[in-house]
Amino acid sequence: TTIKMMVGLLKPDSGSVFINGNSITDNPLSVKRSIGFVPDSPEVYEKLTGIEYLNFMGDVYSVARDVRHERLTYLLNLFSLKDAVSDLIQSYSHGMRQKIVLIGAMLHQPDLFILDEPMVGLDPRSSNNLKNYMREHCKAGKTVFFSTHILEVAEKLCDRIGIINQGRLVACGTMDELKQMAANRENLENIFLELTE
Repeated sequence: TTIKMMVGLLKPDSGSVFINGNSITDNPLSVKRSIGFVPDSPEVYEKLTGIEYLNFMGDVYSVARDVRHERLTYLLNLFSLKDAVSDLIQSYSHGMRQKIVLIGAMLHQPDLFILDEPMVGLDPRSSNNLKNYMREHCKAGKTVFFSTHILEVAEKLCDRIGIINQGRLVACGTMDELKQMAANRENLENIFLELTE
């Protein structure tokens, strides 16, 4: 629900969502230009080929053709999808669809990635490459906001972690800050289980 409100798919019942100083309600196009969004299930235009979909995304985000070619070459290699990019998306496995959606979201190099369970369906190499890409994105001064049920991933990757229980944010902070909130501080899984009892 939070992610859907952040990207403008749901309107908040109360309160406001601001991304890079812009309200998603008052200035949705400006916000959407600055984000790359990957939903929890990769819904894609199945009658397009992979490259047609990626060129469509490049057009939507005004990525110049020469820049687009360079980025696509890198991203298709990163996710081992270059051999299938000319095939219809309807022939893709779940993992391949996840990869094409990730590449489409990364193509314009947004300030903010919003990723909902981004590793589901990915093979181990692609999952590792995505984690490395996320780290590099943050090192460049940009932001990754993602949800995951794989607590080890959150513990290893995140600078700040929020724990949600039954729709409410029950804790938020660095790993060190979260450890101060729980008696069993061995790992994020133990902290999560204790704080959501």
